Amino acid sequence: MAAAREAIAEGDPAADTLFALADSRGVSPYRLSRAFPRQLGVSVTRYRHRVRIGRALDRLEAGETSLSNLAADLGYADQAHLTRTMRQYLGHTPTTLRRLLAPAP
Repeated sequence: MAAAREAIAEGDPAADTLFALADSRGVSPYRLSRAFPRQLGVSVTRYRHRVRIGRALDRLEAGETSLSNLAADLGYADQAHLTRTMRQYLGHTPTTLRRLLAPAP
């Protein structure tokens, strides 16, 4: 579990899918998908999204201007996928969050 969490946190390409993550850690996908919620209270996918959203927020706060580049860098299919995910988890779009995170003038 710790190695799987570390791979996700580090953005290891092997952590992009459950099967690749399990294979890279030498466990079955079934075992990994069952152990994650037991130990962390969330699925592998939900945990991966939380980590990616954290990275997205950091980059938006730092002034990232291209949402399509941000989405691609974080492993989302496209900008719309990033936007849907952020709205689902945070209740706001990346554009709104960028404005909220911008330093006050």
